[in-house]
Amino acid sequence: MNPPLRVIVGISGASGAAIGLRVLERLAETGGVETHLVISPAAERTLATEIGPGAQAQARSLASHCHDHRDIGASIASGSFRTAGMIIAPCSIRTLCAIAYGQLADLLVRAADVQLKERRRLVLLARESPLHLGHLRAMAQVTEYGAIVAPPVPAFYLQPRDIAAIIDQIALRAIGLLDLSLEGLPVVE
Repeated sequence: MNPPLRVIVGISGASGAAIGLRVLERLAETGGVETHLVISPAAERTLATEIGPGAQAQARSLASHCHDHRDIGASIASGSFRTAGMIIAPCSIRTLCAIAYGQLADLLVRAADVQLKERRRLVLLARESPLHLGHLRAMAQVTEYGAIVAPPVPAFYLQPRDIAAIIDQIALRAIGLLDLSLEGLPVVE
């Protein structure tokens, strides 16, 4: 019997929380992916500010399992917990730098670190602008470790009709970077 297809979804405190929510929605639509969600304390505030007071509950309802960011002993903090990878959407520079420099103080960063040490896909939708040299060096460092830094840049050539279409395209692109074959999800370039 094959183990379940598991994807960890992290939402950090950067602007763009709707992207993380859309990743969860799209993965839930497939019916074949077990999702494990970690929301940082800053993301709790961002979800409420950008989407509304029910956004955190909505995210939690879409996930198969929710983990407290303080629980560094959670299943997803172990390399023996097999996953297809992890998406942090959005990924704050604070979270990206913590991953780059091994500051494993919470579950979000610990789970990301496990993906790297186990040579699994880690997709970071780094959300910051402009960038200074320290940000760029941290991005280079996580890339050297094996992460995929994918800033949430809209594909305007697809002529999106509204913001929802832009969010959907970015979420599908992030899922696509895990290189999974998932029934029912459109392939987005």
